[in-house]
Amino acid sequence: FILQHTPPSVISDLYTDIQQGHLLLDLLEVLSGQHLPREKGFNTFQCRSNIENALTFLKRRSLKLINIHVADIIEGKPSIVLGLIWTIIFHFHIEELARTLACTYNQPSLDCSSAVDSSAKASRSAKKSAKIKERWKMSATKALLLWAKEQCSLHGSIHVTDFKSSWRSGLAFLAIIQTLRPGLVDLEKAKARSNKENLKEAFRIAELELNIPRLLEPEDVDIMNPDEKSIMTYVAQFLQYSKNLPESEEDMQVCHLLIDTENGTYYQKCKEMMSFMETFNQEKNRFLPVLSSKRSEAELSEGQQQMRKEWAKVISQINEWKVKLDQMLPSPLESIEAWLQEVERLQAEDLPDLQDPFKAMLVFREIIVIFKETPIRDRKLEYFPMYKFPWWWGFPPFKIMEIYSLFGNIHFTNCNTFLEYHCGLCSAIASEVMLKLNIWDIKYGTKESVESLLENW
Repeated sequence: FILQHTPPSVISDLYTDIQQGHLLLDLLEVLSGQHLPREKGFNTFQCRSNIENALTFLKRRSLKLINIHVADIIEGKPSIVLGLIWTIIFHFHIEELARTLACTYNQPSLDCSSAVDSSAKASRSAKKSAKIKERWKMSATKALLLWAKEQCSLHGSIHVTDFKSSWRSGLAFLAIIQTLRPGLVDLEKAKARSNKENLKEAFRIAELELNIPRLLEPEDVDIMNPDEKSIMTYVAQFLQYSKNLPESEEDMQVCHLLIDTENGTYYQKCKEMMSFMETFNQEKNRFLPVLSSKRSEAELSEGQQQMRKEWAKVISQINEWKVKLDQMLPSPLESIEAWLQEVERLQAEDLPDLQDPFKAMLVFREIIVIFKETPIRDRKLEYFPMYKFPWWWGFPPFKIMEIYSLFGNIHFTNCNTFLEYHCGLCSAIASEVMLKLNIWDIKYGTKESVESLLENW
């Protein structure tokens, strides 16, 4: 980052060089794109002033600087300096790249929530805004991890679950390179090499072919407990590279759809709904003692009974809003959501009783038809890969993650259940068929009795 400054800065010793404050201001100017005031000299007063300017700028951007003071930076305390640098990189680089939904920090009102007290629409306090930002920081980390998973999932058995041991073999780095620039990597050969060989190869290719600075050495990663923040910072460079890739015609279509979505009704209503639900969940705590009480209606006072009735109405209204919101999803997500809701309904119902296997088979066939209509079958979701879709185009990613999660739940929870039921159903029908066939061994004396048997059959 420092090399991108004009004029470029040079670091010989981070803990010493940062004490003057110029290095810190250079870094912030590169990452923020803003010109910051500074003292040009290098005496104690001027260095202190520059560091104060940098910290003041960060605080104005609502960054939490816990136990980071001017005196600690002037002394070059390693833990303080590294903590500060990580905070800056995370906020200005990783967060910006892995921008997910959470709401923007201004909280709009929900105009469909007129039935709820107007206090739910009040502006948020600074303390509450800080809490929202802290939750957003966590989601930014998850967003980057999810992006990395998406890249690696295209190459078989390369799994990424964290920013530590998952990267030790070097295969995850190579898989991301192969996804971004197909043909640069031979993953089959890589699987037979050592960790250090793979890491060395990945860092070499990334530097030469993708122009990604070599921020790590194999020895930094191929250890029992590699530094999570270092790996995150390096992986973010690949995300930056992918963002700068030229867009295909298909990507442009997705882009236009998402921009339309951001400017449209669904995106706005979704933010409003999230804002309302956040307030609602905080405010409902005061009512929980009454609402969660196991006492019967007769044991409650008249006021408490009325509270329960009104609460039921509020919950019903919220569920209606959620249904209407899902109906506003852009194509093809609205058909995917409708299918998921139908499957959820089927999951909640009991399978047909096997006492009447022929009737049960008819109902079961209807269930199977619904499951076979999954949008995955006609590959609709492939046009909305998660690493392209939500993070920087503005579509609420929680909805995409929710859809993917539901697909996963359906896949894992229903397969064995349906297979066992189908086996039992086929056995029951086979028994019925054998019973019917055995009856044909009996001689019937009249034409009418045979016709009756055929009709029943």
